[in-house]
Amino acid sequence: MTEVTKEKILSLAQQYALPGYDETQDTEETNASSEQEESTDETPDIKLETAPIDFRFPTTNQSRHCFTRYIEHHRCVAAKGEGALECEKFAKYYRSLCPGEWIERWNEQRENGTFPGPL
Repeated sequence: MTEVTKEKILSLAQQYALPGYDETQDTEETNASSEQEESTDETPDIKLETAPIDFRFPTTNQSRHCFTRYIEHHRCVAAKGEGALECEKFAKYYRSLCPGEWIERWNEQRENGTFPGPL
């Protein structure tokens, strides 16, 4: 993947004739980086994701989206039971959208029976 990027950089540098660009320096860096890649062990790829676009929440402020996903998760758990795979996607969504402080407060409110949402 880095080789493709380097090739694009080289072609752009050649196309626009960037002043002060030294191609030999770039090839030395490429050789050094390929040696480092070979010596390091394979690390697992980390895939970062957030909730998909929901057209019910078109604005930048995602507070309602967060709250709705939290409620959807707990409704799903109530209907299908704890640990249902279908409910895990909602948990992933609200965890990526909501601040941790809100989640902690809502969990405490649910335990105390004072949660304001419709569960």
